[in-house]
Amino acid sequence: MKMFSFDKEVGKEITAFDSKNITMSRILHSKETHHIGCMFIGSDGVVGHHQAVGAQLLLVVSGEGFVRGKEDVKTPIKAGQAAFWEPGEWHKTTSEKGMTAIIIEGENIDTSAIVKLK
Repeated sequence: MKMFSFDKEVGKEITAFDSKNITMSRILHSKETHHIGCMFIGSDGVVGHHQAVGAQLLLVVSGEGFVRGKEDVKTPIKAGQAAFWEPGEWHKTTSEKGMTAIIIEGENIDTSAIVKLK
């Protein structure tokens, strides 16, 4: 067995797109162009408005915040919920109190197994 860490202390600060109070710890980078990471969004944190390079799935594991997509509607999101953005879709994520999320990016992400919110 090998043990690994993906906590905030081993992550890197993200400042691109005017992002604020964001740390990302990479978990997996595959040869098939998939990336998995753990994003720590601090109090009043902002992942700035930008285009998704590829398909992107944000799975909230703790805390709560807001997400926006191409419709530019501020939508609440909390632990146990996920947001999905298509390649090229403009999006933004914010949190007033803090939020931790697993981020999966890449080609051909199939979200059909996830229960869709009404």
